[in-house]
Amino acid sequence: MKDKTEFKPYIPASKVTPELTVTSIVIGVILAVVFGAANAYLGLRVGMTVSASIPAAVIAMGVIRIILRRNSILESNIVQTIGSAGESLAAGAIFTIPALFLWASEDVMDKPSIIEITLISLIGGLLGVFFMVPLRNALIVREHGTLPYPEGKACAEVLLAGEDGGSSASTVFKGMGFAAIIKFIVDGLKAVPGEVSFRVKNFAGEIGVQVYPAVMSVGYICGFRISSFLFSGSLLSWCVLIPLIVMFGQDAVIYPSDGQTIGEIYAAEGASGIWGSYIRYIGAGALAAGGIISLIKSLPLIVKTFRDAVKSIGGSGNIAQDRTSAELNMKIVLGSIAVLTLAVWLIPAIPVSLIGAIIIVVFGFFFATVSSRMVGLVGSSNNPVSGMAIATLLIATLILKFTGASGASGMSAAIAIGSIICIVAAISGDTSQDLKTGYILGSTPKKQQIAELIGVVASALAIGITLYLLDDAWGFGSKELAAPQATLMKMIIEGVMNAELPWNLVFVGAFIAVIVELLGIPVLPFAIGVYLPIQLNACILVGGIIRFFVDKAKGDESEKKNKVNNGILFCSGMIAGEGLVGILLAILAIVGVNKALVISDNLNLPAAVSNAGTIVVLLIAIFAILKSSVWKKSKKD
Repeated sequence: MKDKTEFKPYIPASKVTPELTVTSIVIGVILAVVFGAANAYLGLRVGMTVSASIPAAVIAMGVIRIILRRNSILESNIVQTIGSAGESLAAGAIFTIPALFLWASEDVMDKPSIIEITLISLIGGLLGVFFMVPLRNALIVREHGTLPYPEGKACAEVLLAGEDGGSSASTVFKGMGFAAIIKFIVDGLKAVPGEVSFRVKNFAGEIGVQVYPAVMSVGYICGFRISSFLFSGSLLSWCVLIPLIVMFGQDAVIYPSDGQTIGEIYAAEGASGIWGSYIRYIGAGALAAGGIISLIKSLPLIVKTFRDAVKSIGGSGNIAQDRTSAELNMKIVLGSIAVLTLAVWLIPAIPVSLIGAIIIVVFGFFFATVSSRMVGLVGSSNNPVSGMAIATLLIATLILKFTGASGASGMSAAIAIGSIICIVAAISGDTSQDLKTGYILGSTPKKQQIAELIGVVASALAIGITLYLLDDAWGFGSKELAAPQATLMKMIIEGVMNAELPWNLVFVGAFIAVIVELLGIPVLPFAIGVYLPIQLNACILVGGIIRFFVDKAKGDESEKKNKVNNGILFCSGMIAGEGLVGILLAILAIVGVNKALVISDNLNLPAAVSNAGTIVVLLIAIFAILKSSVWKKSKKD
């Protein structure tokens, strides 16, 4: 077999250029906090996050090359390495930690402190990086050409194409500004409603659409296929299941309805009331089954991945220690892992016992290995992190229950274990993608690993404040922040500990997921669609439809690729812009000045006029994406 060390990076090992500089660290930390907060907000709204590597890379190019007049591609790479850590840590945290807030709202336990959230996030993130260090040679170097790492390669291509004068960064910033304005008009000033819904007389179902640019951007980035699966799940919930529940259960009182009949719930709250009382449990069952199915399908690859990676670790000593192969000292790595394991057990703020700490190390290294290789094959977007978290929670909760940990203490311990494992899997996948980008460009692995650690620390310090702001402003589990994964994790733990779940509804969702899988439909996006409101998924579908037409646009392959990529960059900027304004509005809500901004009461517009305004905003957002992609003029024009 060809020796993978023959690969020649863009910057040769013999050449030394600026990398881990004060400039790259400062810009990277800012982007880590920004994209971490934006993705926390997005993930809690729609149950999905997006990669921050490419937008971080283009912003780095714009700032370093154009504004600061510096010309170091490796410096830009450090920026995106630090910046992307924020998105990954946020993704791992929001899938699990909000469950603690949900229990607090039910008076089961106190809210987690910001210190507890920070420590859980920090330890999970640091372990994710340290677990990946001994795997780098096995997965990045020795299997270069075998493991494609699609997103890592794409990020390298973006940085290599940075000679275009910063137009890509300009596209991201335009998206940020546009979405920030729309978000402020809709949710700050409340000039128009954020969604519009449509009903048919004598039909209990409902359909509608939101107008938020970040939600629409998810559809564009994911594409029409995934968007249509999400919307199909919502169609089943809102136009099939809800009408059937209302029709056949009009006078029935079914747990968890608090003594109201289904007819009374529908009369008071409409389809949304039925969704909140019943459909979310069906969606949770579908999500759980989908995560388990995805994990089972991946088992052969998981086993092979773990075996091959562990075998390959021992080969690292055969690689010459030049600049492009220098890594963190293994003694420091192993010592840090040991210290972090003891910290999980001994720090009072983290509700984990010695058994829990052992579970974290064993499952953490296993899933770090799996995650790193999985993203190498299918990319971060298809990495079954939620499935890994579900498997961890099921096993950890059972172990904790059998060892005497029950009630609020047992549930908080289970979610802490699941949170750390989830963050480990997310960060190790992100680290491997960044190291692949660095391998192609000729970065120094040690400096990238340090950069990843810096990104983790910055993001961990910010995530607790972010979660508190969002919860205080809207509340997790609300219509504004559904927090689907965290709600699912909460239900799983309660189901094991207390056996209080409405299992009939959960099993209905689980068997829907099985049917969908047998039909060959990707089960996780469909299950998320079953869980989330149809208005939100309709907005995602609009973005997917736009992407469909952009993909079909006229031109040669290079022109088509540029149009698609420009749209992705603009949409990535919109996600960041809306997320930041969402955090700003949360701060304004907490200090009590948000109501002073509202102008809808003064306008007092008829419902028809308000809904027309919502449609106009939707059309403007569609136009903006098309203007940034299909209708964007190239330099030669």
